[in-house]
Amino acid sequence: MSFLTRVAALLVVVAVWIMPAGAAPKAALWDVWAAHDPASAITMDHAGWDRFLGQYVRPGSDGVNRVAYDEVTTADRKALDGYIDALAAVPVRSLSQAEQLPLWVNLYNALTVRVVLEHYPVASIRDIDISPGFFADGPWGKKLVTVEGEAVSLDDIEHRILRPIWSDPRIHYAVNCASLGCPNLHTRAMTAENAEAFLEEAAIAFINHPRGARIEDGKLYVSSIYDWFDVDFGGNDAGVIAHLKAYAQGELAGALTGISRIADDSYDWRLNGTVSP
Repeated sequence: MSFLTRVAALLVVVAVWIMPAGAAPKAALWDVWAAHDPASAITMDHAGWDRFLGQYVRPGSDGVNRVAYDEVTTADRKALDGYIDALAAVPVRSLSQAEQLPLWVNLYNALTVRVVLEHYPVASIRDIDISPGFFADGPWGKKLVTVEGEAVSLDDIEHRILRPIWSDPRIHYAVNCASLGCPNLHTRAMTAENAEAFLEEAAIAFINHPRGARIEDGKLYVSSIYDWFDVDFGGNDAGVIAHLKAYAQGELAGALTGISRIADDSYDWRLNGTVSP
């Protein structure tokens, strides 16, 4: 094999590894987590996470919630660890699905905040390159917690549990990736009681914010979420637009009339902190 041929082959390998970093993992059920007990009377306590969110998530006048990572005290970091440990100790498969959903959503978000705190200050969560693989990007592939004897990563929670089990596109508005382009980290915890309202409010808030969808010069620009996960929103522009129309309000609702295609998408990966590192 000539030198140039070897170089070309290497570039192909590099491309194969790099391209998935900009794409989204497919929803693929991790069978073990499909189990649940519809008759379960176990209820989860998310008060600890609720307190943390109320203390450190700051809604901005621009509609973006930011996290005061730099202000988190040692005591509150220990409390966050305790909350995560408590969730990890729960017999998840013995819960009802109504209780499982907020457990997984809150665990995902709490783990994301903790991994940022462990590496803070960083300009972007994508700089926390702890996932396995030479070309891995960010922390999403790293096994961060053990639940019922299974090591679990953020990717596992989002793409192997939440998306395939609930098949609800609003999941994308509930999990937060610590970035300005992401749907907001909420100021309260999800619970079994507020889950439906939580998802609806999150969908409305993101879609009606410019980082979710906006019309410029008669063209539709959207978050890259709708590109990466288009299969969850109908699989094409028409499906995404139909989803947007279902939640659009005011000027956006009117502007979407007659729109049949998406012009472009974008995403802001800067950290959602109150202070720029």
